[in-house]
Amino acid sequence: MKKLLYLLIALMVFGCSSTRMVDSWKNDDYFNYKPKKILVVGITDNLTARMIFEERLAKELVDRNLNAVKSYDEFELTFISSKQTKEDIDKEVGKLLKSGFDTVLISAVKGVDEKTKYSGDRIARDYYWRRFGRYYFLYQDVYFIEGYYDQYNVYHIEASLYDLQTNKDKSLVWVASFDIVDPINISSTIDDYVEAIIKSLEKEGYFKSSK
Repeated sequence: MKKLLYLLIALMVFGCSSTRMVDSWKNDDYFNYKPKKILVVGITDNLTARMIFEERLAKELVDRNLNAVKSYDEFELTFISSKQTKEDIDKEVGKLLKSGFDTVLISAVKGVDEKTKYSGDRIARDYYWRRFGRYYFLYQDVYFIEGYYDQYNVYHIEASLYDLQTNKDKSLVWVASFDIVDPINISSTIDDYVEAIIKSLEKEGYFKSSK
């Protein structure tokens, strides 16, 4: 639940970023589902990170003529500052329903993997590989050069769309998994991630493109 904080710290450290959707699933029971009032939720204990993500995702939804509200404008501070029981959460859902919300779009970091990549010259002509001496000459630097391998992180993030008005286990409308590789900075990475979410939701037909 708190992993988004570590993601946003890492965004300021690494030099190259990419966001890609790994997998997605949609509930066939919600064919032609059209949200009317959406609560946008980013799960993190970092208020700044949460505000940036929710603000930009909500804006994209509003640009598509949807009524989208940021959770930090809707939830009481006490609701997110302490752990809630199931009963407390049910009460909050009741408040959302009374306020006209029918949909929740929520995102959370599910895990982080540390990866290693070769930092040397990747290009080698074919003839270099035909003799042991040439091969050894090319790759012996691994013994002598500190930082010969680069470390980077891959963040696994999940976005889910829920029907708030259905009180049953099958209220999940859509879910998708995304990988963010070697983030570069907070602003551009969140923009890339929000764009990936929006494109996927548009593709499934939950709302129309802003263009």
